[in-house]
Amino acid sequence: MREVAIPGYADRVSNYVAALQGVGLEPVVTLERERAASCAGLLLPGGGDMDPARFGQENAGSRDMDEFLVQIRFDMLDAFVRAGKPVLGICQGHQVINVYFGGDLIQDLPTAQSHMAHGHEDSVHGVILRPESLLYRLYGPDATVNSSHHQGAGRLGRGLAATAFAPDGVVEAVEHGSLPILGVQFHPERMAFAHARPDTADGRLVFDWLRAQL
Repeated sequence: MREVAIPGYADRVSNYVAALQGVGLEPVVTLERERAASCAGLLLPGGGDMDPARFGQENAGSRDMDEFLVQIRFDMLDAFVRAGKPVLGICQGHQVINVYFGGDLIQDLPTAQSHMAHGHEDSVHGVILRPESLLYRLYGPDATVNSSHHQGAGRLGRGLAATAFAPDGVVEAVEHGSLPILGVQFHPERMAFAHARPDTADGRLVFDWLRAQL
């Protein structure tokens, strides 16, 4: 099986592990750049916020920062970009991709309440998908997704295009114009397999895309 690196703590990424295994991939949970670099693909998972100094801002609502882990994710992303290997970013991973390429974040969305989880339940909302985008090919012109975040992509990074939008205009996905890189603000690992839900699209299609790139 093709290996996919997940930079994270083993006790916090079980849903991502299960999703990769569900499409026949071998997850490798590691904090070591050299081990990750030997893998065929990279999955940047969700997490807390990152230090806004990374995108030239003062703290204006960022919290739950783990800069040790964020730096590892940036380092691994850099290695995979340089190697031209596929990358899937989810939630924080989507934001890491945008900042890596020179974009910034909205640190606390004005409409955050409609995007945040409430208790243990994700919010759910529709998204409009850009024609001719990867996500459009997977899901058509629109889809329903889950949501559990209070930040969002602001200025887009170099080479990135926004390809999915929430009703309030929040960017829900970015795709790179020339590299096999996809970032989604929603959580497809909680919309697939044992976590599939009748009120959202099938998140498996996102992981099928990653498998097809390897």
